[in-house]
Amino acid sequence: MRIRATVAAVTGALALSALAVPAVQADEKPDAGLSLPSGAEVFAAESGASTAKARAARAAEVPVIKKVVVNGGKDIVVGTQSKKKFTIAITASSPSGIDDAFAYLWHGQLDEVDGLLAPAQEVGNCKVSADPTTSTCTVSITVDPRSDDLYTSGLAGTWNVAAGALAGSRGKNDFVWNDHHAKSRVQRFSKLTVNASPEPVKKGKTLTVTGKLTRANWDTNTYKGYTNQPVKLQFKKKGAKSYTTVKTIKTSSTGTLKTTVKASADGYWRYSFAGTSTTPAVSAAGDFVDVK
Repeated sequence: MRIRATVAAVTGALALSALAVPAVQADEKPDAGLSLPSGAEVFAAESGASTAKARAARAAEVPVIKKVVVNGGKDIVVGTQSKKKFTIAITASSPSGIDDAFAYLWHGQLDEVDGLLAPAQEVGNCKVSADPTTSTCTVSITVDPRSDDLYTSGLAGTWNVAAGALAGSRGKNDFVWNDHHAKSRVQRFSKLTVNASPEPVKKGKTLTVTGKLTRANWDTNTYKGYTNQPVKLQFKKKGAKSYTTVKTIKTSSTGTLKTTVKASADGYWRYSFAGTSTTPAVSAAGDFVDVK
């Protein structure tokens, strides 16, 4: 069984560096300086089963990675308290079949890694397809926002996906590895509230709609207001199936929202945020207003 010590070492070093430096601001990039392990290091303990003479007698059998799917194709959204578990599925093929596959997420530059989300398991959970040369191997990753997994909000956004596979022949060079195989987004969980008042309200009178847009702050493990963001005020008339946008306003320096409209009919009011690369889209639950 392989022990991917190099991956574990990078993860541990990142945790120590996170404790050694002051917390960065929410939208600043954290300091970097660690390097990723190579594919040879990742598969070192498993490959090399063939003898040197046998390896010299043939060319390396290099697998082909057909597909890598992170979190079912969805963004990875992490809050401030709950652990987030997701999988990476690697589909690969090779003439002798696939012995194993591995993948993880990393942030920064190849020689200056400032974030790493890696599986704790030693080997991928591989299932052979109808074609015996092809397998899909799955690894699971658990992110704990209360640990050093995401030690600063500056890590939100696009991450690189490193992935590789080892051929069933298990020769020293019978593997494929790509540090930049794909991209995946790790985002800060968002919340949005709404309150329309007064309730009830007379037809034609002014209705004040307030709310607040917040998102996870991984530096402090709290929710902070998301400033200067466009948010849509939407209305759904009683009995209607969908919302329509009435206007778009921006959040304040603390993430609050406030605007006024004229009351015209019974229905639901809500705010809706389209999201950014670091923060997912979110809509408030509708607030029903009875118009007299």
